[in-house]
Amino acid sequence: MGKWLSIRRRVLVEGVSKRQILRETGLHWQTLEKILAHGEPPGYRRVKPVKKPKIDPYLGRIEQILESDKQVRRKQRHTAKRIWERLGEEGFTGGYTIVKDAVRALKARRGEVYMPLVHRPGEGQADFGEALVCMAGVLRKVSFFAMTLPHSDALFVQAFPRECTETFQAGHVGAFGFFGCVPHRIRYDNTKIAVSKILGPHRRRLTEGFRRLMSHYLFDPQFCRVGRANEKGVVEGIVKYARLNFFVPVPQVRDFAELNASLLDRCREELGRTLRGKSATKGQLLTEDRMASLELPPMPFEACRTWSTIANSQSLVRFDTNDYSVPVAYAHHPVVVKGWVDRVQISCRGTCIAEHVRCWARERQIFVPWHYLPLLSRKPGSLDDARPLEGLELPECFATLRRRLEAEREDGTREYIRVLRLLEKHSVPMLARAVEEGLRMRVHGRDAIAQFLLPPEPWRATRFRLDGREHLRHVKVAPCDISGYRTLLSVGGDR
Repeated sequence: MGKWLSIRRRVLVEGVSKRQILRETGLHWQTLEKILAHGEPPGYRRVKPVKKPKIDPYLGRIEQILESDKQVRRKQRHTAKRIWERLGEEGFTGGYTIVKDAVRALKARRGEVYMPLVHRPGEGQADFGEALVCMAGVLRKVSFFAMTLPHSDALFVQAFPRECTETFQAGHVGAFGFFGCVPHRIRYDNTKIAVSKILGPHRRRLTEGFRRLMSHYLFDPQFCRVGRANEKGVVEGIVKYARLNFFVPVPQVRDFAELNASLLDRCREELGRTLRGKSATKGQLLTEDRMASLELPPMPFEACRTWSTIANSQSLVRFDTNDYSVPVAYAHHPVVVKGWVDRVQISCRGTCIAEHVRCWARERQIFVPWHYLPLLSRKPGSLDDARPLEGLELPECFATLRRRLEAEREDGTREYIRVLRLLEKHSVPMLARAVEEGLRMRVHGRDAIAQFLLPPEPWRATRFRLDGREHLRHVKVAPCDISGYRTLLSVGGDR
């Protein structure tokens, strides 16, 4: 660079002739012209592109393969090595390196370019992601719902067993409660939870569950074009950020309640951050989002999925591949099932007849043993093999009671079932205490044991009052003649 500067100064400033410079330096005249024309060395520049006789005839074929790869999932697309192998089958005789360089150049030329967007207050984006969690000592995959308000970059993350209608709705309820507002516009991808059919670039047929959510909160949904998830790129980045920061290292938790409490604390901590290019913290900018958003409705949304069906002959109701029991009196009856994230409620004609903890496994049967106790009265022979009673752990006193009843009475099994039916109204510990008292008193029948379940009522002395009964003041009650009682006492005393 020093020599370049010296030549330019001598010719252009001091007036030394070009011929003199050529004699002193031995440069070619074209090199001297280049020095005088450029302030710094321009570097080597080709006049014509380099010819590649082996790969050039196949560039169109490579581009065709890359174009067809857009129609398949990313993990199943061609690698440079696979393209080289296919070209070899079609007559290509060149090496792998020139194919790899050609593929890299074509991909760089075809790379997507994105437009920077303005994020106005009161707008949101939502999506689901997946992560690994060690829950109760077992490594499992969980789905987490993420919503962000791009103007403030405030984010909300909540984990669920899997992505479905109930968790999608519950995620919205939690996010709106955390933000303290409802974004007037929310952008989604074309998830089947919200979209039942794509009718055009911007037209969607929405699912019933998503319509319920919209009707309650009154936000305006916007859906990305098919294959254009980058149109909600902010939440796509939030999903990646949450996975790398909230789930690394793998969380060690007991259950979802502990996991979500931890995620909520992390979301609150995020409100204190100030991002590059922002004038205030996320929490301060969230105030602007709230001012431009909708208010929360006074009544909370019921985040559940409703299903109408009929209880089968085993008094089971199927919901989300699992069977839940109902009292046998409702077998073959139409019922309505409501499934929340944490529970399943079954109703018949507007009355709740059963409620279970939600099971997130598949093809399981969940029983409440006392639902089947009335059926045991009609079918006592199934007592030992009844599957609903298989997981019912009773204290040892129940086995002792059964042995005594079956030894004392011909209908001992039926009488024992009558005792078990007391579980329909009383807890196992309460009935166990009553059974132990019956065994101690050597009374084993159902009616006798039921007496020990009655709470002892303390005796209270009472006096009859005439308040409000003034018409009874003039009633005269004759004194009782107890002479006959005295006669009985005297006779009993003589004996």
